[in-house]
Amino acid sequence: MKLMSWNVNGIRAVLRKELFFPFVAAHNPDILCLQETKAQPGEAIVDLPDYYEFWNSAQRKGYSGTAIYTKAQPLRVVADLPEDIAKAHRIEDDGYGHPNAEGRVLMAEYEHFYLVTVYTPNAKDDLSRVPLRHKHWDPAFLAYCQRLEQEKPVVFCGDLNVAHREIDLANPKANRGKKGFTDEERAGFQAFIDAGFIDTLRMFEPETPALYTWWSHFANARERNIGWRIDYFLVSAVLREQVKGANVHPSVMGSDHCPVSLELRF
Repeated sequence: MKLMSWNVNGIRAVLRKELFFPFVAAHNPDILCLQETKAQPGEAIVDLPDYYEFWNSAQRKGYSGTAIYTKAQPLRVVADLPEDIAKAHRIEDDGYGHPNAEGRVLMAEYEHFYLVTVYTPNAKDDLSRVPLRHKHWDPAFLAYCQRLEQEKPVVFCGDLNVAHREIDLANPKANRGKKGFTDEERAGFQAFIDAGFIDTLRMFEPETPALYTWWSHFANARERNIGWRIDYFLVSAVLREQVKGANVHPSVMGSDHCPVSLELRF
């Protein structure tokens, strides 16, 4: 089973570039998760006849949003963080909007696992959303994954908007303390590792540098591979033996992010 995840930075923009359908045809994923779709269902014509499609769009049009395309019909699909978890972790409007109304989380249940795709809130250049990330969002999302894990293993993927380790960005010293590489954001990611979730790419490439998934538009960063790894697939520890491969796909164009992939065998 091949799973892929891609922050498309606006699905309509990728469609206009005529790069989305060739990507799907070339890689033929069994499940495709998208983040930052920036569209409502029906606004973007993404006709993939072999797939069921599920969308969680932000209430604010043209912003955020997630989607799942899947060849196998899920047992159920649930959008957003559960209300009780959001309330317990005080997920509320922080001046930018309500994080649980921005289409950021979409879960699909399958026979052997839960799949969750997530578009984690950006900390902002002035770090004004770091408190949301550190005190509320990251703990709430971990609590949700752990709740699901009580029933069956969890696979989660998406744009987590953080580089975990220094190896995960080209210029760690210059970016320490900046958005995406603050101690608080990194601690939020580490909490998943401490809870037993596995960063699947590092199973195969534990110390390989320059495996980036996002590049700035400035200074030919992508051509020079001056990037960040902020897109991931993580799995419950019990799925370790089922993980047969994980990779990044920087040759896929169309967004400032590239897709990441995971291969599972049951």
